[in-house]
Amino acid sequence: MRIISGTNKGKRIVAPKKLPVRPTTDMAKEALFNILNNQYYFNEISVLDLFSGTGNISFEFASRGTEKIVSVDADYGCIKFINHISKELDFNISIIKSDAFSYLEKASVKSNIIFADPPYDMSLEDFSKIPNLVFKNDLLLENGVLIIEHSKYTDLSQLEHFSNQRRYGVSVFSFFEKSS
Repeated sequence: MRIISGTNKGKRIVAPKKLPVRPTTDMAKEALFNILNNQYYFNEISVLDLFSGTGNISFEFASRGTEKIVSVDADYGCIKFINHISKELDFNISIIKSDAFSYLEKASVKSNIIFADPPYDMSLEDFSKIPNLVFKNDLLLENGVLIIEHSKYTDLSQLEHFSNQRRYGVSVFSFFEKSS
C-alpha cells in the first residue's frame, strides 16, 4: 500500500503479513479521496477510522493535513503497527484498541468523517449496527458523513441515513448522512 497524496505522497508502507487485514486498494482509496477532496479541507476536519487495520486510511488523512484522527481496531498487532508508522511519519493519530461496536457505544466525540472498513464477510445485521450507533449517539458533526467500505455482494442501500454508494472493483463505499 502507498500514501497517494500530501506530505508523504508516494510513501510505500508494508504491513506485516500476519495482520488480519484487507487494506483498501490504492485505486479505491484514490477515488474515495478525490470525492472527499471536493467536500472538505483536510486540515480543518476530524476523522474517526473504525476497523482501521493497517491504518491505511488514517495515514492518508494525516498525510493530507488532518490532525484530529482517531484509529480504532481490536487487534493488538494492528494497533502496534499503526503506532509504529505514526511515530515514524510523525503523524498525530490517537490509536485506541477496542472493538468498534463497543467504541461507538461509549464515544462522545463528534467527527466530520467516520470511515468504517469492517470484514467483508460480516453479517448484514452487524453492518447495520454501524450507522445505527453513529446516528443514535449523534457522532457526526454538521455536514458530516459516515462511509462504510464493503463488498459488492453486500447491499446497504436499505439502511436508514443511506445517501449513495460508489463501486470500485470488488469494493463499495456506502455513504450515510444526517437527514435534513
